[in-house]
Amino acid sequence: MTKHVVVYDAGMLIALLDRRPKALAVHATATRARHRPIVIGPVLAQVWRDGRRTAHDLGGLLQECTVVQARGAEPAIRTISAPAATVQCIPCASGFTLHDYKRVGQMLGKASLPARKRPDVVDAMVVTIGALHHRAVICTSDPEDLGAYAATLKAAELVISRV
Repeated sequence: MTKHVVVYDAGMLIALLDRRPKALAVHATATRARHRPIVIGPVLAQVWRDGRRTAHDLGGLLQECTVVQARGAEPAIRTISAPAATVQCIPCASGFTLHDYKRVGQMLGKASLPARKRPDVVDAMVVTIGALHHRAVICTSDPEDLGAYAATLKAAELVISRV
C-alpha cells in the first residue's frame, strides 16, 4: 500500500457518484489503506444535495472515508486488532489551525491559476489538508487548479491525480 494518504475534492466525489471507472478503481484501492480517504467538510457541502442519490450513494461512500474533524465521522485510522489502543491521525483529529487558514490565504494570492480561473478557497483547503499529512495523493477533476496551489508549497510531497 502507498504511504500517501488520499484526499478527495468535490470532483472526485461527483465522479464516484457518477460511477466513473477510474474514480471507482482509485476509491477501491484507497479504502484498503490503513488511513481512510479524506474529505474536508467544505467539499462535502459542495456536493451534498437533498435526495435519495445523495443520502444513499454519497452517505455510503462517506462510511469508507473520514470527514476531517466532523463529529460522527469515521475515524481516519482503521484499527488493526488493538481495541484497547486508540490510534489517531493528528491532522485529521485536529483539523485546521489559524496558521493553516493563513497558509490557505497565501496560496490563493500566490497560485498561478489557469486563465479564467478564480481563486477557490475550498481547493486550497484540500491541498492544505494533503500538505498537513506531508505525503498525499489528491484526487480531482481539476488537476491544473490544485496543482497551482500545490506548487506554492515546498515541504509536502503531493501527487495530483485526475479522475
